[in-house]
Amino acid sequence: MRVPLSWLAEYVELLPGSTPEDVHAALVKVGLEEEEIHRFEVSGPIVVGQVLEFVEEPQSNGKTIRWCQVDVGEANGGVRGIVCGAHNFAAGDKVAVTLPGAVLPGPFPIAARKTYGHTSDGMIASGRELGLNDEHAGILVLSTLGLDPEVGTDAITLLGLDDAAVEVNVTPDRGYAFSIRGIAREYSHATGAVFRDPAEQVDTDAPADGFPLAISDDAPVRGNVGASVFVARAVEGIDATRPTPPWLAARLRLAGVRSISLPVDITNYVMLEIGQPIHGYDLDKLRGGITVRRAQPGEKLTTLDGVERTLDPEDLLITDDSGAIGLAGVMGGAQTEMSDTTTRVLVEAANFDPVSIARTARRHKLPSEASRRFERGVDPAVAEAAAARVVQLLEQLAGGHAVPLGARIHNERAPQPIELADGAVSRLIGVDYDDAEIERTLTAIGADVAKTDAGFSVTPPSWRPDLIDAATLAEEVARVGGYDRIPSVIPVAPPGRGLTREQQLRRQAAWALAGSGLTEVLAMPFVTAAQNNAFGSAAGGPVPAVKLANALDARVPFLRTSLLPGLIDIAQRNLSRGLTDLAIYELGLVFRPEAGVRYGIDGLPIGNARPDDATLAALNDSIPPQPRFASGLFLGNATPKQPGRAAVPAGLADALAAVRTLAASVGVEVEVRQGSHASLHPGRTAELFVVTPAGEESVGYAGELLPALAAELDLPRVVAVFELDLGKLIAASPVQLEIEPISSYPAATQDLSLVVPRELPAGEVLAAVVEGAGELLERAHLVDDYRGQGVAEEAKSLTFALRFRADDRTLTAAEATEAKLAGARLAGERFGAVVRE
Repeated sequence: MRVPLSWLAEYVELLPGSTPEDVHAALVKVGLEEEEIHRFEVSGPIVVGQVLEFVEEPQSNGKTIRWCQVDVGEANGGVRGIVCGAHNFAAGDKVAVTLPGAVLPGPFPIAARKTYGHTSDGMIASGRELGLNDEHAGILVLSTLGLDPEVGTDAITLLGLDDAAVEVNVTPDRGYAFSIRGIAREYSHATGAVFRDPAEQVDTDAPADGFPLAISDDAPVRGNVGASVFVARAVEGIDATRPTPPWLAARLRLAGVRSISLPVDITNYVMLEIGQPIHGYDLDKLRGGITVRRAQPGEKLTTLDGVERTLDPEDLLITDDSGAIGLAGVMGGAQTEMSDTTTRVLVEAANFDPVSIARTARRHKLPSEASRRFERGVDPAVAEAAAARVVQLLEQLAGGHAVPLGARIHNERAPQPIELADGAVSRLIGVDYDDAEIERTLTAIGADVAKTDAGFSVTPPSWRPDLIDAATLAEEVARVGGYDRIPSVIPVAPPGRGLTREQQLRRQAAWALAGSGLTEVLAMPFVTAAQNNAFGSAAGGPVPAVKLANALDARVPFLRTSLLPGLIDIAQRNLSRGLTDLAIYELGLVFRPEAGVRYGIDGLPIGNARPDDATLAALNDSIPPQPRFASGLFLGNATPKQPGRAAVPAGLADALAAVRTLAASVGVEVEVRQGSHASLHPGRTAELFVVTPAGEESVGYAGELLPALAAELDLPRVVAVFELDLGKLIAASPVQLEIEPISSYPAATQDLSLVVPRELPAGEVLAAVVEGAGELLERAHLVDDYRGQGVAEEAKSLTFALRFRADDRTLTAAEATEAKLAGARLAGERFGAVVRE
């Protein structure tokens, strides 16, 4: 919200000598966030001049300029010669003259310049050159603005260009501050200055009836009827072609609103001043009365921006006998738009349901100043005053006169009293407030306060729908009383607390992956159905998923069942920016609903009190299972090309190494077996297992994406990934991580090469070798998979590196060989494995 200071000063007395920075500081004290300070980027001298005469001089480029003699009111009576290319003025007209030394927006400094054969001693300015409006077709002739000032008058002050505006950020719960009225009230709270309510300074008692008006809402949103207040007032005899006064145009410009025409500018001005969105209809274009209703399926409306829109049955409409003439609370329709020929205006000031307006604005991607205010809540009691203020300005500035035609509907429910118990404010805030201060503060914000035996009965003002309970009232006392009074106290942590075992292990896992060279990323949890189906299960196909009722992006309305889609999105974004070597990981929750189970709860508990056990249980039951996963992705080169060394491409081995590092960090050993996954390469996919007291349990997969899928995703041909259920991995971790002692006896190392059927998974052969070798075998792993000359076409040679060690002696070579051959024998019995010499 941008607040011109001259406007603010009409309704609250600014402290003497206040600068925009001072006003910002005062508003920050009551919880409004400061943003920017806006000024007209002009500096003088800029004065009122009168064109005495001019000579038109055609130029060789086809342009005709005017060599003007302009009186600028200088003491010596001198006349300045100025070159001007505009032709919309006559001798005797008064204009805004920028003299040498002035600076216009840009910045554009003014100096005496030789041009078109003359020395132009200044410049006659247009509205756009001054920053006042967007008009640049000709210069600014002051008589067109209804002004006839003395020659030499300071034009900066005359046109309101010496004003400044402070901008503050208005949070969604404080819609009343989206107006000069609201900001003036807040400044009054911060400084103690007297506040003058603009809504109380207009006559709202003028008769206005006889106009047909009805509210017919058969499809309320969340039980709320779309319109609760509707006020209509009529004005006749206006001159819509009259110029907008400079003071009004300047205030609108500083407030960030473009000047359009006098009637439209007046409605925008009142919206900014009082906070009530206003719409004006050309009364002669209306057909019959007005009905507020929901849209019919397939109904269309052309809005003021010239776009024909297909309406939704939830959209709230303003209609007449011809059909839809406006999207209620969002934008009017082109059919009844006010124009230069408008002489009769129907003024609308209504109050619409915030949720309905917010949905309509988002549905049609049509945010407006009106919808922003209705979404946050507009004071339902101010509609009469806003309509009367528009009528007043149309009479004063547009030459109109009010007529008794109009209508009023007011079905808004009055705010209900809130019980505020003795001591509740001090208990919630941690500061001692006496009853007098509490009553004084709540009265100052507009509430009706009555003392009771138990404390206070507080009825919030109509413009504060956010005040709903004792906690919100206590917050107001703290805010107006000063946040600086609240002490900063560091709470004392109870003994015996800290990170839980699971939190410690999760942190160790993250550190281990980062320490091994991977980069942690954080992806959005929203995905498409296709992404969930591709990675949500090994079998592929549709999987149960949670669909959001009000997704931030309609293209990704589901919660993820896997972390891999998010990693793929991040990989695509990095590749598009030239980062071709990636090793990334994420630890995060996935959402795995059970098929056929309905999740969610009807109605959430009030947030200022701890729910009872039954409510908490219901809330927990309403949430789908959310296991914590760990996933990684590798592409490009694992080791870059270096002098004398070729690049090493990333692949499945890197994914498996990361899996083992992760598992080791939580004290678990992962067993790798040949696996299958619908989205992974069938020959390069591993299923991962851990051993638990209940037996073996699958905890995830590692592999390379299907080349066709990688190509479809615009990724390199080889993309290695892994995904683990980190919760299961941690559950399998021993309560106390065991530290293996370092043996003082040397190890005996031998290799074992076995020829086995080509389709036999290496993991099964390794398991047999380990089992057969017995207790002397300390470590075994696959080091080679050979297929070629010397090995039958249907077979392969697997080579395992074996390390043997005894706890109490040095092993002999014969003992190590015997253990190795025992493992080979068991592999031979199970799979027909033959030792390759």
